[in-house]
Amino acid sequence: MLVGSPIPKGEPVATRSSILDANAYRPDADGPGTGAGDLLRRRAAALGPAYRLFYREPLELVRGSGAYLYDADGRAYLDAYNNVASVGHAHPRVAAAVARQAATLSTHTRYVDAGLVAYAERLLGLLPPAVDQVMLTCTGSEANDLALRVAAAATGGTGVIVTEEAYHGNTALVTGASPSLGRGAPRGEHVWTVPAPDPLRRPGADPAAELLAAVHGALDAMAVAGVRPSAFLVDSILSSDGVHSHPAGYLAPAVEAVRAAGGVLVADEVQPGFARTGSAFWGFERHGLDPEIVTMGKPMGNGLPIAGMAARAAVLEPFASTVPYFNTFGGNHVSVAAAAAVLDVIEEEGLQENAARVGAALRTGVREVAAHHPVVADVRGDGLFVGVELVAAEGSTEPGTELAADVVNGMRDRGVLTSVCGPWGSTLKVRPPLVATERDAARFVEVLGEVLSAYPGPPRPA
Repeated sequence: MLVGSPIPKGEPVATRSSILDANAYRPDADGPGTGAGDLLRRRAAALGPAYRLFYREPLELVRGSGAYLYDADGRAYLDAYNNVASVGHAHPRVAAAVARQAATLSTHTRYVDAGLVAYAERLLGLLPPAVDQVMLTCTGSEANDLALRVAAAATGGTGVIVTEEAYHGNTALVTGASPSLGRGAPRGEHVWTVPAPDPLRRPGADPAAELLAAVHGALDAMAVAGVRPSAFLVDSILSSDGVHSHPAGYLAPAVEAVRAAGGVLVADEVQPGFARTGSAFWGFERHGLDPEIVTMGKPMGNGLPIAGMAARAAVLEPFASTVPYFNTFGGNHVSVAAAAAVLDVIEEEGLQENAARVGAALRTGVREVAAHHPVVADVRGDGLFVGVELVAAEGSTEPGTELAADVVNGMRDRGVLTSVCGPWGSTLKVRPPLVATERDAARFVEVLGEVLSAYPGPPRPA
């Protein structure tokens, strides 16, 4: 077994990346053994040290189907984490569309393409009417980078507000607005952070009032620094902050404060968008928001590289009239074919409704586990986007960082894949493909209960 070193006790996850390092493989000093270990050594030598692998014992995956992944030995794993293949791994409808287009033509957007235009019109039809133009990229990072450039041109400002554990990508610009990447990726000069809700440690607090006060504080600090506000860049379910979805609407007062100060809302839908939250197609809809700019990515192409930034025409115009933006592979024929097939599948298979139904069953099941295992301190989320916060001991508010790592690896050993998020890496981040069934939800709940039952943990207080 290739076992990595656990997170040192007492060391804050934030000294590294709360989303990349809390569930990362870290080889022992002697290095991995033979067999698969040779592939790990070759990988490290060829790719360098910046790349990460999941789990103490890394997985070599060779196939996927629906909500399941299969390793090199043929073992099946319920995928409760990867929202990239949002309509299921190797969905035949998407695979067929990709194969047809790849055998026909794939080039860039500087030629007239009926498929690209039709997809853009269809995508805009799913957004608020005021958001009426879209630019396609390859990744969510590029989409958020472009969004901040567009926001700066539209407002004349440079100040950006994000949440304390946000992740918005890894270009130079958005790395500075992604504090979850850790101290090695310092915050941008004109980026201010605001805290996410913490219902466990601040019970009874009003998330809307707290966030509004924090945003006013950030705007005041910008004014003192002589910085004009540009954007509130926010993932509407606060994915990396620990999955904070309720109460619906709590983001709205903070957004209005930013607008009153001259900034715009950039709704980062890379993770919560495309029907994942069940109750709405876009995460921002749950909050009654009408963004100036919307960014999207991961689930758009079910694994093919396509992302985008949609904006109100008046907001886009100051940038678009002066910068002839071009992205060689953004909006290529094959990726657009995949993205169109994804929309077909979501609609025809009723996947938004499925996300709502299966997600509700999943959260109910996890809460039943919590009744027997009080280290499950909170269950949050909407649709098939669930956060399960763990604490170190019953009745404690100390983050269960070590417990979460043990649970994630214990579930992996039992054939269920998930990961962690939040400032301490103590929240399970559960995002199955939208085709997951109630039976899959029951399997997740069963395995979570098994792992918690097997975990020795501290003794209960007398």
